[in-house]
Amino acid sequence: MASCVFCKIIKGDIPSFKLFESERIFAFLDIQPLSYGHALVIPKYHGAKLTDIPDESLTELLPVAKKIATATGAENYNLLQNNGRIAHQLVDHVCPLPCAEGLGIGWPAKETDMEKLKALHNEIKAKM
Repeated sequence: MASCVFCKIIKGDIPSFKLFESERIFAFLDIQPLSYGHALVIPKYHGAKLTDIPDESLTELLPVAKKIATATGAENYNLLQNNGRIAHQLVDHVCPLPCAEGLGIGWPAKETDMEKLKALHNEIKAKM
């Protein structure tokens, strides 16, 4: 997509500190890092959300993120993948990011209704 910053980075229109590239994946250091080794691992297939991207374009994401985490020496890190503005997605592309230092994320857990959870479990399994 012509206006996508990540597509421009993949094409080389915007310079990057490339860490890895294959036919399907591009990984690079973030120029506004949250921590040492903060990198983005993105599929070359453009999609606004994870569900827009074909499975075959996603197969290398976690192995490459693992290599980067290992290479940085990070013992503790986050892998994030945000989908939609309410989920803090700023650019429409998939971008898991290893983060070697703490990241402020709230996790407002709620009490569980086991019957509703069981019904949800059955519903999701049926659709998979």
